[in-house]
Amino acid sequence: MLKLTDIVSPAAVVVPLKGRERDQVVGELVDALVASNAIDRDSRDHIYLRVLDRELKSTTGFGKGVAVPHAKDGRIRRISAAIGLSHAGVEFNSLDRQPVYTVILLISPDEQPNEHLRAMEAIFKHVGSDVFRRLLRQCQTSADVWALLQEADSQKYSA
Repeated sequence: MLKLTDIVSPAAVVVPLKGRERDQVVGELVDALVASNAIDRDSRDHIYLRVLDRELKSTTGFGKGVAVPHAKDGRIRRISAAIGLSHAGVEFNSLDRQPVYTVILLISPDEQPNEHLRAMEAIFKHVGSDVFRRLLRQCQTSADVWALLQEADSQKYSA
């Protein structure tokens, strides 16, 4: 099973997110992926627009305070994710019409659809757990989130 720490780097954790709306938050997380060297700076705007275009097709605000925006693109070298926490909540057009507090942005190379699915599976395994979501929302710093990811990768939280 793919681990969250395999796809998220400490530099790609943003706590707290500054934005209050979906597009702002997506921009912050794309910037975190640039800062973590997962995206080339020259590709930043292109990837940002790819993610927003994907959101227009259907929301990735799945409910229970979580959104997992994602995109595949040929400019991406390796599967990477950024995690952001909003203490105030973000309007994400979620299926349950509730604010989102945890946003996990996943980007993948076009030519790795199976790896993309494995990464989505790993993400949903964790965010499907009430315990994991509660612990994540309690994190106050990026270091807290990183420590939780490491713990989650070594333990099995049950949904």
